[in-house]
Amino acid sequence: MTFRSFGALLAAMVSAAALVPAAAQETPPTAEPTQQPSAPAAEPSPDTVVAIVNGTKITRADVIASAQSLPPQYQQQINAIFPALIDRLVDLTLLSDEGRKQNLQDAAEVKARVAQFTNQVIQEMVIRRHIETMMTEDAIKARYDKFVAEQPQGTEVHALHILVKSEAEAKDVITQLAGGADFSTVAKEKSTDPSAQQNGGDLGYFAAGDMVPEFEKAAFALEKGQSSTEPVQSQFGWHVIKIVDRREKTPPTLDQARGQIEELLSSELVTAYVTSLRTSAKVEMFNPDGSPKAAPAAEQPEQPQQ
Repeated sequence: MTFRSFGALLAAMVSAAALVPAAAQETPPTAEPTQQPSAPAAEPSPDTVVAIVNGTKITRADVIASAQSLPPQYQQQINAIFPALIDRLVDLTLLSDEGRKQNLQDAAEVKARVAQFTNQVIQEMVIRRHIETMMTEDAIKARYDKFVAEQPQGTEVHALHILVKSEAEAKDVITQLAGGADFSTVAKEKSTDPSAQQNGGDLGYFAAGDMVPEFEKAAFALEKGQSSTEPVQSQFGWHVIKIVDRREKTPPTLDQARGQIEELLSSELVTAYVTSLRTSAKVEMFNPDGSPKAAPAAEQPEQPQQ
């Protein structure tokens, strides 16, 4: 059994154990409580000993730390499955103790994996500390200003559409709308766009470049409140379009874009940081077969035009 499959087996054991408290909660009370429920008990101290294995104490903090490798659904109900997590950590401790009895800590494979994990943790900490130092509010605001400047300006339209298979069907829809039929109602009845049943053909706001050219050209040619007077063909079929609104595109506020800005800035900070480390280091790189890389060919000077 591989290490991954063993981990999956332990997770399955935790899952099965967690069903017990869940089932108990579903059992209805036999009588109405006569007193107000008492306040929930305070969380035990992280140093609370919850098990002792061959003289080694296991604390509540140890159990919680051991659950960090489990899927999120287990971590979200950690108190409900805590007894199962204790059993799991006891088993893992016994396995570790047995491995040490067999001197596996001195095995080359173990040492290599420990070194690999150590390097990974160090790399993560170096990056996290650098980002924490450089991710100031001023840096976030400056990156936001750049983000806004990079956003394309122009008009957005809010459109509804009805998609049908043939030009004749599209012309029939136009006739119905001209006779006073409600656009969203017709969209739900006639449109082959799967989302029309839920949103009545509402496409929301979009800007130039967001839609296929034929559709976009026809949509932006209409004014607010206008509908197509002729069917519009695209690769998807035949469209009838109505423009609900037109507006000038505005960038999101800093609060709205903060998550995206921080993600962009983090990536750029790490890239610049690693580049600076390369600049100050001596790095020799070889081909995949270990042979030396050929020196890049010198650029030939441009010949003067005759």
